[in-house]
Amino acid sequence: MKAIVIGGGIGGLCAAIALQRAGIDSEVYEAVKDIRPVGAAISIWPNGVKCLNYLGMKEPLRRLGGPMRYMAYQEYLHGRTLTRFSLDPLIAGVGERPYPVARAELQAMLLDTYGRDRVRFGKRVCGIEETPDGVTAWFEDGSQASGDFLIAADGTHSAVRPYVLGHAVERRYAGYVNWNGLVTIDESIAPADQWTTFVGEGKRVSLMPVADNRFYFFFDVPLPTGLAEDRSTVRADLQRYFAGWADPVQKLIAALDPASVNRIEIHDIEPFEQLVRGRVALLGDAGHSTTPDIGQGGCAAMEDAVVLAIALQTNSLGIEDALLRYQDKRSYRVKDLVLKARKRCDVTHGKEMAITRSWYEELKTETGERILAGMQETILGGPLA
Repeated sequence: MKAIVIGGGIGGLCAAIALQRAGIDSEVYEAVKDIRPVGAAISIWPNGVKCLNYLGMKEPLRRLGGPMRYMAYQEYLHGRTLTRFSLDPLIAGVGERPYPVARAELQAMLLDTYGRDRVRFGKRVCGIEETPDGVTAWFEDGSQASGDFLIAADGTHSAVRPYVLGHAVERRYAGYVNWNGLVTIDESIAPADQWTTFVGEGKRVSLMPVADNRFYFFFDVPLPTGLAEDRSTVRADLQRYFAGWADPVQKLIAALDPASVNRIEIHDIEPFEQLVRGRVALLGDAGHSTTPDIGQGGCAAMEDAVVLAIALQTNSLGIEDALLRYQDKRSYRVKDLVLKARKRCDVTHGKEMAITRSWYEELKTETGERILAGMQETILGGPLA
């Protein structure tokens, strides 16, 4: 049995590694000639960590992850702590710890695990042809690849998704812009072992520790789409949007390297239940593009990969049957994650400011139990709970 995997990002490589561990051959085709991960870093929550553990990357992942032991929210004007609590109860409850990691280093780990020389770059898919016995993918360079089934892990702009659904879908602007990057840890900005978030005015400034004495940082601002802003104006833009915010925020803006900061207009896609057509299955952002507000986009792709491989390994009624069982196990889960992230996005980013201000007030009396309980529920919904 051989799989054609379209997409060499997090989802595609996890799928190829999972299939390999299940005894299924795969070929990975990536559209770009050189993968440049979107975003500086990613928070891998315990459900994603367990998937990477299962795929044989337990020790390499620990070398990439930052020592995140606490979580805190700070008031935006003076930097006063609204709430701070240990993540230990979450870790004890779910059986694993979270690992914020640099995306480029995660990508390198996945490539090294699968085999960097096995990924075929510069292969942009332009057509799919399915027969009762297999699938052929056509690429823009005129080449083709055939296998018993095809996994489309080609991201939020998936070229394969219209084939599976029978129609195109529109991305939905979530209403805010995110700037993100990496900076050397400075404990006058935030503790080195803490996920720290400054909140106010429907905006966020957040820092997470990753390996090698670095913070992953991001800034969120509710803005119209399509503004003429890029790396050349990053510092001035952030100074304007966060004028009057606490000293640590100003220090962070001063410390960042504008040339390495990513600016992303955040979108998601309305959830849909169909992830499979015949011998073709959607995986990761191709099947459930979400906002990053609960940190589950990458984790969900890792879950997809594990469930897909197990479905193909443990069912013997044919490939189409196994892929439908994958769909049955994933459709509700990923829809729930997309909608949870959307709900959190709206509260955090001031869609209705009265609700957002009420959330700020609630943080003043938050002991951590309520927040951690919500996280635990999401994490334990994964396939390796």
